Amino acid sequence: MKVLVTGAAGFIGSAVSRALRARGDIVEGVDNLNDYYEVSLKRDRLSLLKDDDGFTLHECDIADRDAMAALFDSVRPDRIVHLAAQAGVRYSIDNPHVYADSNLVGFLNILEGCRQTEVAHLVYASTSSVYGANTTMPFAETHSVDHPVSLYAATKKANEVMAHSYAELYGLPCTGLRFFTVYGPWMRPDMALFKFAKKIVAGEPIDVYNRGEMVRDFTYIDDVVAGIIASLDKVATPEPDWSPADPYPAASSAPFRVYNIGNGQPVPLLRYIDVLEKELGLPVERNYMPMQPGDVPGTSASVQALEQAVGYRPDTPVETGVARFVDWFTDYYGVTRT
Repeated sequence: MKVLVTGAAGFIGSAVSRALRARGDIVEGVDNLNDYYEVSLKRDRLSLLKDDDGFTLHECDIADRDAMAALFDSVRPDRIVHLAAQAGVRYSIDNPHVYADSNLVGFLNILEGCRQTEVAHLVYASTSSVYGANTTMPFAETHSVDHPVSLYAATKKANEVMAHSYAELYGLPCTGLRFFTVYGPWMRPDMALFKFAKKIVAGEPIDVYNRGEMVRDFTYIDDVVAGIIASLDKVATPEPDWSPADPYPAASSAPFRVYNIGNGQPVPLLRYIDVLEKELGLPVERNYMPMQPGDVPGTSASVQALEQAVGYRPDTPVETGVARFVDWFTDYYGVTRT
């Protein structure tokens, strides 16, 4: 099977690309290698596939309409894992137009490419941030996602709605996955665990928002990759019992599905920091801060729907996941552990 993976130099995209190659799929990767964070990290992720003839990187921007049309026409993939996007809640406050370009225009170009080349299944990244102001936990796909509290979340909600329109109009099977705080080796430097680790090894205090009163459904990268690939293999189909009089929001009479992909075991932020402190063997000075705009105090995923659909069962506890991250981090940056 030929799979187009967008964001192939990214944290999740590179891991998905390696897993697809490991099982024998041909992977056509897309990435613009932008400088949102250090490009060297992206290139080092790609280097893990540099000698693999079954992986090809196409360096282009998904927001470039002509480039993406030409790419689809030449590659003609069987299925797509669309992970390229401008991520980050806080960055969206100061840089809104970047999110419109990548997450809206870029996603439309992906949908059009799927339509024009009759792609058999589109799996795309959504986010737990779409739950926004909702405080009922665990978050379930039956809940409303109509009140986002960041532009990033709003663009991802828009992706789900756009995908449904193409599923309805053109019969394009679409599966959206709402990721919950994915972490692990090779993760993005703008994410909390990575930022904490860099400051701790530098002997600097870490900023802990909402004075530490936060809970997150931290989800280890290997569990997420397994869920993505299982979802890719199960092509979205119409829900036979779906009723427009009582619509279930995560399915449809069209071939459209949306699932949470989390760990299902939320962890207090302070425990997460404690585990990191233990693994690094260094003291942590905490600088307690108020809540940041666009952030939420807690996330927790109901993963029952994805478990029923594809057998998804995340099994990596935070202690194991953080230890593996620290092993990678200290090796990658040459940090001496005590």
